[in-house]
Amino acid sequence: MSTGSNLFATTITFTLLAVSALAQEPIASNAEVSPLETVEVVGQLTRYGATKSQVPIVETARSISIETYDQFNDKGALNLSQTATYMAGVSAETFGFATRGDWLRARGHSLPRYRDSIQELFGNYNTTRAETFTIEQVEVLRGPAAVLYGQGSPGGIVNYVSKTPKSERGGELMVRGGSFDRMELGVDLTGPFSQGDDTWSYRLVALYRDSDSQVDYVEDNTRLLMPSISWQPSAATRITFLGLVQDTESDSGSQFVPVEGTLQPLANGGFLNPDVYIGEPGFNRFDTESRQLTLLASHEFNEFLGIEATALRRDGEADYHQAWPAFLGSGASRYINGIFGPVLASDTIVPRTFYQADNEFEQTAIDVRLRATFDTGVVQHEVLAGVQYQAVETDNNLSYFFGGGAFAGDFSYVLDLQNPVYTGAPDQAVFDAIYFDQPTQNVDDYGLYISNLMSIGEWRITMGARFDEVDNDNGVLSQSDSDVSLSAGVLYRFENGMSPYISYAESFETVVGNITDPQTDTVIDSLEPQIGEQLEVGIKYEPRGFPALITLAYFDINVSNLDNPADLPLTAGAQLGKSDIDGIELEARMSVGDFTFHAALSTLNTEDPDSFALASNPEQQASLWVSWQPQGQLEGLRVGAGVRHLGQSVSEDAVVRYETPDYTLGDLMLGYEFGDHWDFTLNIRNVADEEYLTSCLTRGDCFPGVRRTVMGSIRYTF
Repeated sequence: MSTGSNLFATTITFTLLAVSALAQEPIASNAEVSPLETVEVVGQLTRYGATKSQVPIVETARSISIETYDQFNDKGALNLSQTATYMAGVSAETFGFATRGDWLRARGHSLPRYRDSIQELFGNYNTTRAETFTIEQVEVLRGPAAVLYGQGSPGGIVNYVSKTPKSERGGELMVRGGSFDRMELGVDLTGPFSQGDDTWSYRLVALYRDSDSQVDYVEDNTRLLMPSISWQPSAATRITFLGLVQDTESDSGSQFVPVEGTLQPLANGGFLNPDVYIGEPGFNRFDTESRQLTLLASHEFNEFLGIEATALRRDGEADYHQAWPAFLGSGASRYINGIFGPVLASDTIVPRTFYQADNEFEQTAIDVRLRATFDTGVVQHEVLAGVQYQAVETDNNLSYFFGGGAFAGDFSYVLDLQNPVYTGAPDQAVFDAIYFDQPTQNVDDYGLYISNLMSIGEWRITMGARFDEVDNDNGVLSQSDSDVSLSAGVLYRFENGMSPYISYAESFETVVGNITDPQTDTVIDSLEPQIGEQLEVGIKYEPRGFPALITLAYFDINVSNLDNPADLPLTAGAQLGKSDIDGIELEARMSVGDFTFHAALSTLNTEDPDSFALASNPEQQASLWVSWQPQGQLEGLRVGAGVRHLGQSVSEDAVVRYETPDYTLGDLMLGYEFGDHWDFTLNIRNVADEEYLTSCLTRGDCFPGVRRTVMGSIRYTF
């Protein structure tokens, strides 16, 4: 900690001294390394994106994947998870068909959700999902990112960039429908308020969806309105206010179907319908509402000094009711006859747990950044120095009726998974009697960070540091943690387009709890944050002859301060556990003639403190998407085809080991652009309608994948 603090102070001192050089003549722009060809292939990083920078991906010593609006629409993505299914090393549908959220994972860990570089989701099941119609592009930054974002996952982040006003008048009207009676209407209008004057501009995005799903009784209905307004009094200043109101009425797509009957056969050798509805009609629901206001602002004082700010105020609530099979612990039978013997004859009858929750959250966040470019001798600097504050309040109150009374001899609410006959739910008085009004949880995070991208000829050297103070109050314990996070990277751009690099980055996540003396039961100290450290070595290749970007990376991540299997919980040695993760990722995008290609390949090795594999992480992944957009007589035609392969994943502990088999899926797209305005597209995902499981957990449940989905869309753009 002291070494990191000294380096942090040294970096700040150096930068402040260097900023004094701003009075000298400004540096020559390095715009001669044009990113335009790369933009055509992979999209463009923005100052509100994953790196808070417009530095081209090929000059960034980190692994980043981008899907633009047009790209993920061509692939038929219907939600945030599906926008990332062709990205290298990203397991995008970890928990199969889902309606409560988007569960993306990379490098062994879940990816927190950011919008316009501000974290947008805290906790679980308390807000609406992100809608792809509101998004300009989706970015995944893989690996620790604490210097830019503070506490978070060692796996990285997923950030999506909002649609914002444009200075040219235009828009899109969209109608989409298909499988499971899905129907969507979307409107996207933008332009200046006054013709010929782009000082004030607007954008209005609206979406309405009415949809069933592959699971009976589960709907996915949404109403959304996202207005925004921009004020640009000069080329140096732009301020955008963006509002978002969303209301979703749905149910949980995840049914937590038991291992017996999905991954493993039943006693009679058969299997369950993987899309069986285990909830209770009329009781189940997952209804969410959210509201947010975002500020995006930038001002250039001169050609080498500017300031940017992002601020967010967001709140929402979720009314969540669900029934699911009672979990009886790792490796135990989930069936009533396995517990009660001959009481019930069928091995497909399960007790059900009934759950009610009222979840709410409030979030206030602001991130102010000073950006400076200047020279010190032969070194060109681009310095980003920022201060960030975030306050999050979550309130999760619930009733949890484990087993629905079956373990007390009341079999009124059991369900036969092979021949479900729904019984109704317990009376509301039952839930009222066991209602748990949990304390409100508050997290306040203060961060100060600095990053310096130094260019010396074709060398790109990055150094960054951040100090965070995080205050947690869960209503039982109050705890304050501080941490210094570091990052560094070196990249060299050869004339032939090759750019080898090496980088180091850190992450941290606070753990609320006390360390106690087992002899006296007295508190010794608070638990330390979990620390992630990543070393990444790679090479990026941008050919000179045609638009393409190819990235190959090897990474090694060590996560420390985890639970120690050899010590008692909450004692002095309780955080000596470590997790090791390493892997290789290859991603390539290119355009050759009328064809574009997007290929990805990755391997992953994980190990937790018990030497078991981290759950629900495919060991290998591979994908390829090819699209053809001919010129000449066939101009306007678009054809695309893709294949996605996810390897075996493992969930294991000292009692059981579940191996979820690998699976391969195919996707198709056929489109035609008629004139300058009309676009007709047909997408088919999982074209062969494969039945597969995305993961199974040691607690005893599995997650069926997304079935064949056929969608047709008509878009009118102007």
